[in-house]
Amino acid sequence: MVAKLDHRWHLRKVMADRGMFSTTDLIPPLKERGISLSSSQVYRLVVERPERLSLKILMALLDILDCTMDDLIEPIAAAGTVRKPKKAAAGGSGTPAEGLGGLRPKRARIRGVDHP
Repeated sequence: MVAKLDHRWHLRKVMADRGMFSTTDLIPPLKERGISLSSSQVYRLVVERPERLSLKILMALLDILDCTMDDLIEPIAAAGTVRKPKKAAAGGSGTPAEGLGGLRPKRARIRGVDHP
């Protein structure tokens, strides 16, 4: 099975490393490179993880922050892609379920009542 990839977005951290602590600090350098974004668009770009990103904006960010793509984007395995082994049904295999150890309850046996 091929692992599905996801990513972490480190723009805020890279900006902080460069002494840029306000999201609006990016507006003038972006404008110098011909990219006009509103303050709310820049805020979302910095704070949220973008799903779609213009290559022009990405290249401008790399130039402004003097960093590489590896500094901004960290590929990771997507959550939920690792499959867990299937567990046997209760009482089916005779071995305790994984993670329960010896805490598995024993099946009750009902017997007839003996009267003296």
